[in-house]
Amino acid sequence: MRVLSGMQPSGTLHIGNYLGALKQWVEAQSVDAFYCVVDLHALTLEIEPETLRSQSFDLIATFLAAGLDPDVCTIFLQSEVPYHAQMNWLLECVATYGELSRMTQFKEKSSRKTGYRVGLLTYPVLMAGDILLYETTEVPVGDDQRQHLELTRVLAERFNNRYGSTFVVPVGVQPKVAARVMDLQEPTRKMSKSLSSPLGSIYVTDSASAIDKKIKKAVTDTDNEVRYDWEHKPGISNLLDIYSSFSNEAPQVVAERYTRYGDLKSDLSALVIESLAPLRTRHHELMADPAELRAVVTNGAVKASEVAGSVYRRAAHAVGLI
Repeated sequence: MRVLSGMQPSGTLHIGNYLGALKQWVEAQSVDAFYCVVDLHALTLEIEPETLRSQSFDLIATFLAAGLDPDVCTIFLQSEVPYHAQMNWLLECVATYGELSRMTQFKEKSSRKTGYRVGLLTYPVLMAGDILLYETTEVPVGDDQRQHLELTRVLAERFNNRYGSTFVVPVGVQPKVAARVMDLQEPTRKMSKSLSSPLGSIYVTDSASAIDKKIKKAVTDTDNEVRYDWEHKPGISNLLDIYSSFSNEAPQVVAERYTRYGDLKSDLSALVIESLAPLRTRHHELMADPAELRAVVTNGAVKASEVAGSVYRRAAHAVGLI
C-alpha cells in the first residue's frame, strides 16, 4: 500500500489538522508512505517569500515533532522534487476548464476577491500530480478535499484511456472521528488557520494556559446535558469528538461519564495539554537546529525523486515526449 499526503505551509497547525491528518499519518507511516510540505500550492496565497520559507521549515519540524520518522517514511518539500511541476503540465493538458471551475473551493475562494491567481483554478491538477507521481493507492483525505481526490481519479482514468495504462487510480480514506474539527466559538464552521476567531482554534504549539482558556470558553448550549448529538448540540459534540480523538474512545462513551459541561471541559483541557506537550517541546528543539531540518528534507527529496521520476518519465513517454 503506497500512501502520499501533504500540507500547505500556511501557518501553525491547529488540532483539526493534527487529529484529522497528522496523527493519522504518524500511525500509518511505513517505507511506502510519502509526506510532503506542498510549498508550490502555497504560491496561490498572498504570502511573503521569507514567510513561506520559514513556515515550510516550521511545518517540517511539526511533522517530526508529531512522530513522523524519516528513517521509516519519506518527508520532503514538494518544490525540491521538480517532477511535481512537470507532471502538473501533463495533467493540465488532460483536464478541462469546466471541471476546474466547478470545484467548490475555487468558487468559494475566487468569490472573495477579484483578480484571483490562475493557480487558484489549477492547483487541484497539481494536487492530482502529487498523488499520481507516487503510484499512491490510498490518500488520507478530509471532507474539504474529497472533490479534489475525485478529480484526481477522473484525470488518471482519462489519461489511462487515452494514452495507455500509466497511473494507479487511488482511493480516499478518512478517519472515523474528527475528520472535521469545528471552531470552538462557531461549531457549525470548520476550525481554520485563517477564518477562525482568536478563541476558535487550538494550535499544536499553544501554551497550556492558552489551551485551557480556549476550551473553557468554548461555545456549548444552555441545557447543560452532555450528549453526543451533532444536530441539536454541535458545540458539545465537537468537544466530545476532540476528546475521543485524543483518547481513542468513542464520543458516545466519553459522554456517558459526564453530567456537567464544566467537568468535561476541565478534563478535555488536561487531556489536550498532556497530549500536545511532547510535540511542543520537540518542535522547539527542532526549530533551534535548522541543519537537522535541512538534512531531513534533502534526503527526503532524493528518495521521493527516485519514485516520482520513474512515474513522470513513463507518463511523458506515453504522451509522446522524447
